[in-house]
Amino acid sequence: MRKGILAVAMTGLMAVTGLAACAEDAQPADSKTPFVGVILPDSKSSARWETADRKYLEEAFKAANVKYDIQNAQGDKTQFQSIADQMITKGVTVLVIVNLDSGTGKAVLDKAAAQGIPTIDYDRLTLGGNAKYYVSFDNVAVGRLQGEGLVKCLTEKGAKNPAIAQLNGSPTDNNATLFKEGGVSVLKPKYDAKEYTLVDDQAVPDWDNAQGGVLFEQMLTKANGKIDGVLAANDGLGNAAISILKKNKLNGKVPVTGQDATVQGLQNILLGDQCMTVYKAVKKEATATAELAIALAKGETKSVSQTTKDSETGKDVPSVLLEPQAIYFANVKDVVTDGYVTKAELCTADFAAKCTEAGIS
Repeated sequence: MRKGILAVAMTGLMAVTGLAACAEDAQPADSKTPFVGVILPDSKSSARWETADRKYLEEAFKAANVKYDIQNAQGDKTQFQSIADQMITKGVTVLVIVNLDSGTGKAVLDKAAAQGIPTIDYDRLTLGGNAKYYVSFDNVAVGRLQGEGLVKCLTEKGAKNPAIAQLNGSPTDNNATLFKEGGVSVLKPKYDAKEYTLVDDQAVPDWDNAQGGVLFEQMLTKANGKIDGVLAANDGLGNAAISILKKNKLNGKVPVTGQDATVQGLQNILLGDQCMTVYKAVKKEATATAELAIALAKGETKSVSQTTKDSETGKDVPSVLLEPQAIYFANVKDVVTDGYVTKAELCTADFAAKCTEAGIS
């Protein structure tokens, strides 16, 4: 009878500690074997996460012969945390995340830290987090290029006192805050001097392009159709604005900015419906991240020359910040030459003549 009671007690104890036991069982035989986990945010806000980031990260890990697991949370915060739990249980030695928001990201980073797993913030800084490194682009510079691009295109069109709409990224994405900071640094002096007029300024929750289209249509209605330029935070939101402009036969007349140099964004530039985009050489970003992740997985610490201030903790996060590039009709070919998109993807039948005109061969 006592044996039976003891067995029941032991079963209960195992049930209580089962999660830890499973995590321990899942550890590789050699706990030092480099194993990198990467969580991407979604595939809806921008095509880049699946078409570029995943590809380049995989290439870097394969070249280094390092075990890896790359998963996409598809915009779901619960799924994001579940994936992190799975990766920790599998025994990743480094965790790389692109957060959906700082709150969710911080919870994941804290959980990894509790298990002694170093982390890297990829592309987006997790405010209040504890990542060992942050790898991204100079995101204020991205916004500045957008602001300068809008001014350039409005000037070329001879716009007088243009009415500007600002269609910003998600309010929970620190990058969106930095993009806006950069763009406004260029436009605010124009507003203050009464050279330009800001007619509306909206953030788009979760970078949702459909919602961006709804918000822009409301902006255009509120402005009685008088919007002369759109500071759109990325190509997806830019295309959402262009779709509404097309409905009102204003496409090509109203400059629209973008970011990410997506095939759709570049095609909009070729057609004249989009003023410019910002190209971020994702391969460089992915390669830099992979190098740091592999070093951490091997117990090494690489020194980097830059830092980024975490506005919540006040800490300087060791960073690798790459330089973005403004893309207009005249240099769309640079994105093809760099291998980010192919001529076959970009220069389909409807765009073949424009590609030839843009010098894409």
